[in-house]
Amino acid sequence: MTVLHLADEGEAADLAAFLSRLLHYDRGAAVRLQAAGTALAVFGRPPSFEVLAIRAVRLAKPYENGLDVTLDVTVSAGELLESVDESAATAVVPDAVTGPPWAGVLPPRGGWRPEPGLPAPDALRAMVSAAVAEFRSRTEELAPERRNRAELDRIGREIWSRTAGDTHLPVRAVHAAQSLGFLRAGGTEPALFSSGAWLRLRTPYGSIAVRRAGLGALDVSVR
Repeated sequence: MTVLHLADEGEAADLAAFLSRLLHYDRGAAVRLQAAGTALAVFGRPPSFEVLAIRAVRLAKPYENGLDVTLDVTVSAGELLESVDESAATAVVPDAVTGPPWAGVLPPRGGWRPEPGLPAPDALRAMVSAAVAEFRSRTEELAPERRNRAELDRIGREIWSRTAGDTHLPVRAVHAAQSLGFLRAGGTEPALFSSGAWLRLRTPYGSIAVRRAGLGALDVSVR
């Protein structure tokens, strides 16, 4: 049994909250765990947003049964959530599952460069609120015979594929950051980085990674 010793109760609570939000969008969600030393990265993909969400978790000490090797496994998000003990600040790594396709293709580890043009946090949150309101208004105005999944998806793609400020970051990535609890008021402002075909919106609470439109699958890291 592999036990993760988290840095404190707060880290355990944040991990549980992240897993709960992923499960809200996909009850069968899987997460990929990568740990080395006292750092754990938890990768998930909420299907509604078509982005990769990354939650960095601080460990109090290297995990048991693996002091000299790195941990890299894909597991059930639900089973991992059930194993989180917030008072003890521990989590038990569940048995590995056959990972979904996205789990085999992650953003590169390095080579990230700052990207300019990201709006301020308040502007990002306002952008998401306006997009949600526009989607609701436009779909409610549809005639009954046109209110089908294909038309709703078309409107959604048009709205959420717009870019944030003077960047190539799609608004859906900002929406994902807010919905997963990454875009909170106060603290360090979010920052945007790029590496190859990837963009990464980084906040103190987690990151959202997405491939830039038109660059396809270039510069992916298969691990």
